[in-house]
Amino acid sequence: MADVFMLILLAVQVFVLAAADEEPFIGVNIGTELSDMPHPTQIVALLKAQQIRHVRLYDADRGMLIALANSGIQVMVSVPNEQLLGIGQSNSTAANWVSHNVVAHYPATNITAISVGSEILTTLPNAAPVLVNALKYIHSALVASNLDRQIKVSTPLSSSIILDSFPPSQAFFNRSWNPVLVPMLNFLQSTGSYLTLNVYPYYDYMQSNGVIPLDYALLKPLPPNKEAVDANTLVHYSNVFDAMVDAAYFAMAFLNFTNIPVMVTETGWPSKGDSNEPDATIDNANTYNSNLIRHVLNKTGTPKHPGIAVSTYIYELYNEDTKPGPVSEKNWGLFNVNGEPVYILHLAGSGSVLANDTTNQTYCTAKEGADPKMLQAALDWACGPGKVDCSPLLQGESCYEPDNVIAHATYAFNTYYHQMGKAPGTCDFNGVAAVTTTNPSHGTCIFPESSGKINGTLVNITAPSMNSTSSDSTARNFYIGGFMSISMLLRVVMWILVVL
Repeated sequence: MADVFMLILLAVQVFVLAAADEEPFIGVNIGTELSDMPHPTQIVALLKAQQIRHVRLYDADRGMLIALANSGIQVMVSVPNEQLLGIGQSNSTAANWVSHNVVAHYPATNITAISVGSEILTTLPNAAPVLVNALKYIHSALVASNLDRQIKVSTPLSSSIILDSFPPSQAFFNRSWNPVLVPMLNFLQSTGSYLTLNVYPYYDYMQSNGVIPLDYALLKPLPPNKEAVDANTLVHYSNVFDAMVDAAYFAMAFLNFTNIPVMVTETGWPSKGDSNEPDATIDNANTYNSNLIRHVLNKTGTPKHPGIAVSTYIYELYNEDTKPGPVSEKNWGLFNVNGEPVYILHLAGSGSVLANDTTNQTYCTAKEGADPKMLQAALDWACGPGKVDCSPLLQGESCYEPDNVIAHATYAFNTYYHQMGKAPGTCDFNGVAAVTTTNPSHGTCIFPESSGKINGTLVNITAPSMNSTSSDSTARNFYIGGFMSISMLLRVVMWILVVL
């Protein structure tokens, strides 16, 4: 009887572990086309602060892999497209790549997947004949290192290779690629991997010439009469994302593959665009990514596969200012290069991922590299006319260390920002402060939570910021104004006290 009980317990444990493995997640892609790329340790600090536990790298950068070690963050590394031909033609080259870029870092760096190229069929078709060999050679190297169960191998496809994608039940892959796709799907099925797909409702919407409604592309809730209906299955679709994922499932089924899960390796929405891209806005980017995160994490799956997770990587962590192409190409990021959020995601009640990216969890910090004299003037103002209690900054008190103007100014700026209810215009201080989602508390110096009150009184300021009319930063446009020079303050600052 005891043996039976132990077998049942073991079976339950296996089931629970399997279920845990299938939990959907939101990850983030980390692009590198920035004129001032943050140091890997800065990137990892941002990931930790945002509770981002899954990232996809477009290469296998050694500095990033070292910085990610012992972070708990799960990492998808990539074979860059330019290395694919060499790896696809040489088993030893693939083994060498795995040895240097995976085995050398695992398990300290939690590498869980390898992306072999990206959108090869549509961006590098001359390499397509060796794509499946590259997948097999990389996998064989993992087998030789006894890592094939821990690390999956796949290759992201562009959703554009799926033809006749709506209704999803009629979708099929571009048949000219079947000589590559069929053995590729065989490989994914035999290794227990997933079909990785890049899905961009923004481009589907832009190219539809008005056929696709904006709300349908942005994953906004729609009434049943506004949903799209698949005439063959009578299934309702309320957004482009689900329709494209199901189109991939149907396209695989058309080739007799019905048990390969889909993972979305890229999706997102640009926050800024050229004049011919009017819907590339901060509000739409915020709406899409906020709705996407909730949609993925609520485990509803898609209409064809309800309850089956569609784990997804957002494109991308940073705005990439050196990326070629239209303005929109440079503005897919959740953050600017200095770690300031481009927008604050609407994620209340959606779980812990990107938990600091909610309107209830923002902070005001001094900018690195700001003029020390400007910082000191702003600090003096906050601790004086700003009515911030700066006693914790006194020698021997909890926030005295580190004893420098940046740390002290950050404490004062953040306290003022919270006292003002985090209202727009209360974290600028003449351009030396910025809103962040990273809690600046350290050691015994715990930064105050938002109260919106000073001694029971709500305080507001009527004077506009000197910087509220111009800025080079999207985030600065969003978080306008807040501090005027001392000389201006002597002339125009006035306070309105409203007794609660």
